[in-house]
Amino acid sequence: MSDLGAGFGYLMKGQRWVAQHGRWFGFGLLPGLVTLVVYAGALIGLGYGADDFVGWATPFADDWSSPWQGILRTGLTALVFVFGLFLAVITFTAVTLLVGQPFYESLSEEVDRSEGGEVPESGLPLWQELWISARDSVRILLRVALYGIILFACGFIPVVGQTVVPAIGFCVSGFFLAEELTAVALQRRGMVLKDRLVLLRGRRLLVLGFGVPLVLSFLIPFVAVFLMPGAVAGATLLARDLVDPAPAPEPGSGPGPGTADSGDAPAPPAWSA
Repeated sequence: MSDLGAGFGYLMKGQRWVAQHGRWFGFGLLPGLVTLVVYAGALIGLGYGADDFVGWATPFADDWSSPWQGILRTGLTALVFVFGLFLAVITFTAVTLLVGQPFYESLSEEVDRSEGGEVPESGLPLWQELWISARDSVRILLRVALYGIILFACGFIPVVGQTVVPAIGFCVSGFFLAEELTAVALQRRGMVLKDRLVLLRGRRLLVLGFGVPLVLSFLIPFVAVFLMPGAVAGATLLARDLVDPAPAPEPGSGPGPGTADSGDAPAPPAWSA
């Protein structure tokens, strides 16, 4: 269970890193702001249209007496919106990372640089990196959609559907959200999607400790945008330790060599302005 706390610690370290590197925080906000506008419109539309969709999908209940028709359709409307919100949490990160690929790639590299040691680079042209990210995101979203359908169906089970199913849904969302975020750093290290999933499943509690609190935070409007830069930074720190765990320091030893001072980080690249 200590891995849960350690995973949450990486999330906090990432937020602390961008707080100490203010220009990189502003640099990382731009893709999230663009994506937020699009998603806000989509969720508002879903909120207005979910009841009409449920009414269209349940014609058999047109002649039901009160209160049964209202109970059925109100419950289904809530489930449709929750399902949409569930997909939005996952796809928001995927779309934001895709839109902001150059931004977050530079941010992740700077985190590696500030922590010392090798700074891996993919060596691929931007168009190929975007293609790989888009392809992997689609594969992840297909997995999420499958889980979502199963959980949506299980939501009709009395008691379990209102307690256990939402908890599992948050865990599924947290795991795949963490995968999307760590992919920025792990792709630069030459890891394909299959290998990344194996790596993350090997430390499932650590990954959930990082991803689930982030999912819960993303449910608060606008919070996702402001947490994304720190989430990418924290995911990079998490990826570093998953791929190459740091050896335990000897008693009485000071900080290891190569640790850069947080104030020495260069400014974001000129094209980001």
